[in-house]
Amino acid sequence: MTLSDTSTWLPLDGLAPGFDENKAPTVGDLHGRTVALVGADGAAVLSASFTGAKVVWDHGVDDCETFLVDEDLYYSQWHPAERPEEAVSLFLDLRAGRALVVTTTINGGGTPRVTQVFTPATIEGEILSGEAPAPSRALIGRRAMWVYSQEHAYEHVYLSPHWYTWQCLAGPEKGLADTDENSVYQLRPGIYVFTWREKVIHCASVTVADHRDVHRLRSHGVLFGLNETGDGQTHFTFGAHGRLLSNTVHPEEYDPALG
Repeated sequence: MTLSDTSTWLPLDGLAPGFDENKAPTVGDLHGRTVALVGADGAAVLSASFTGAKVVWDHGVDDCETFLVDEDLYYSQWHPAERPEEAVSLFLDLRAGRALVVTTTINGGGTPRVTQVFTPATIEGEILSGEAPAPSRALIGRRAMWVYSQEHAYEHVYLSPHWYTWQCLAGPEKGLADTDENSVYQLRPGIYVFTWREKVIHCASVTVADHRDVHRLRSHGVLFGLNETGDGQTHFTFGAHGRLLSNTVHPEEYDPALG
C-alpha cells in the first residue's frame, strides 16, 4: 500500500476482518413490536415488525441487528435482500415517540458514489416529547479518537457541516487519511447520528455516537459499499470506544459552525 496512491488503498471487504471486535451485543428488546413511522407531512415513511433477529418491513423480510444506545433508544440495521444496493439504518426513540431513517444507496456513478437520505419521523400512536431528530453542528471543532478493536484505531476531526477528516492510527490502513463528506443529526442531547461518505473507496458509514462523557465515548455503526471486485456489496456492523482528544474554538467571524 502506498499512502499517496489511492489505487492501492484497502477495499472495504479487506477492512472487515476483526473490525467488529468492540461491537456491542445485540438486543431482543424490539421482539414482537411493530412500528409505523410517519413523516412531517403525514405520509407513511416505513413500517416494521421485529421478530427475533428478523425484521418484516415494507420491502420484505430481512436479517436485522438491534443495539441499545440509551434507555428506550434503539438502533436497528439491515441490508435488504430485495434491494441489495441499499442499506437501512433505523433509530427509534421509544421514550420520545420519534425516529430517524437513514437510507444508504450505492449508485451507478457520481462522487461520492454511495449516498444517504435522512428521514425524520414520528412513531404512530406514541405520545411525542422532546425535539425531532435534526441536523446538528455540535461536533464541529472536536477531535476524537475511536478504537474499533485491538488492531484498529482512527481519529476524526469534525471540520464543518459538510466535511470531516479521518486518520488511521492503527491497523491495516495506518497512515492513511482523507477528508470526506459527513452529516450529523442529534437524537438526544449529546447523542448524535454521525455519517460519512467516502470518495476514494466507494462506501459510506452510519454511526450513532454517545458524546455525553468525553472520556468514554461509545458508538455503534455500519459500513456499506462495493466489494473489491465492484460486482457486489459489503455490509458489516461494528462498534467503538473513544475519547475526546481536543476541541478547537474558532474566532466567531471564522467559526465554521456559524457559517
